[in-house]
Amino acid sequence: MHLYNLHVLKQPAMETLPLFPYFLFFLLFLLITFILFFRRTKHKNLPPGPPPLPIIGNLNLLERPLHRFLQRMSQTHGHVFSLWFGSRLAVVVSSPSAFQACFTKNDVALANRPRSLSGKHIFYNYTTVGSCSYGEHWRNLRRIIALDVLSTQRIHSFAGIRKDETERLLRTLAKASCMEYTQVELGSMFHDMTYNNMMRMISGKRYYGKEIQAKDLEEAKEFRETVAELLQLAGVSNKADYLPFLRWFDFQNLEKRLKSINKRFDAFLDALIHEQRSKKERENTMMDHLLYLQESQPEYYTDQIIKGLVLVMILTTTMINSPFNNEFEFFS
Repeated sequence: MHLYNLHVLKQPAMETLPLFPYFLFFLLFLLITFILFFRRTKHKNLPPGPPPLPIIGNLNLLERPLHRFLQRMSQTHGHVFSLWFGSRLAVVVSSPSAFQACFTKNDVALANRPRSLSGKHIFYNYTTVGSCSYGEHWRNLRRIIALDVLSTQRIHSFAGIRKDETERLLRTLAKASCMEYTQVELGSMFHDMTYNNMMRMISGKRYYGKEIQAKDLEEAKEFRETVAELLQLAGVSNKADYLPFLRWFDFQNLEKRLKSINKRFDAFLDALIHEQRSKKERENTMMDHLLYLQESQPEYYTDQIIKGLVLVMILTTTMINSPFNNEFEFFS
């Protein structure tokens, strides 16, 4: 009979266990590198550009300000060059003639939209006009916008709203300076006027400023808070969009926050549609007009399409109302 020290026998196995996670990480690294290399080999006849590194592509080369960096790249690689932002291919065009060719002769080939986390959770799973790729659905949305939402006749019908909001702003300025010269902050006033213009055209309601109906105070507060958070998250640069393996970790807790804000804003729009639908008399608003068209063509004017149009118009209002600041924030 032989007696063995079990502790001694198990010790070598226990020493090898810590190496197992490193081995898995190494295999994962090889797999991701192979996938990215395979994707890049599918793209033939790419414009010239700096050689990409595995996993991160050309992200290590990015510098601020971004437009100066792209200018230096164009001086080195030409007016049309390619960059890899992680797994995403980007082609930069700085020549007017090449730019014209891209958006005239080849506009359909370049009309697709990249997939992103915000497109999935905020823009109704890539079904809004700014997030969906070219196809039947996009053409239907473009038709609705051109004929039913932003047609010349519809815009002219809202002239009274624009006039009223402008007069409200002028009265506020006159009241503030009726006794003596005073300093006013016009930025917030123009912000409120622009949003009230848009929301009155959409739903007939004012959500900004002091002249809000008492019954809409809580609704206006919820709208302002939701839109502020929505705009903040919609503009966040998600690292996982460029490095897909980061989606497994979600370090920024971004996906959970996007789902939460989408749920809040969607509930707000559902309540607004229900309120507009239950009115006995039609009003001259975009939402009422779309709900009227929904009665005869429900397959084209679904609630989701209406909510997506409202969302895009709100975001467009913000882009017009805010100074352009689109620096690349990947490493922030």
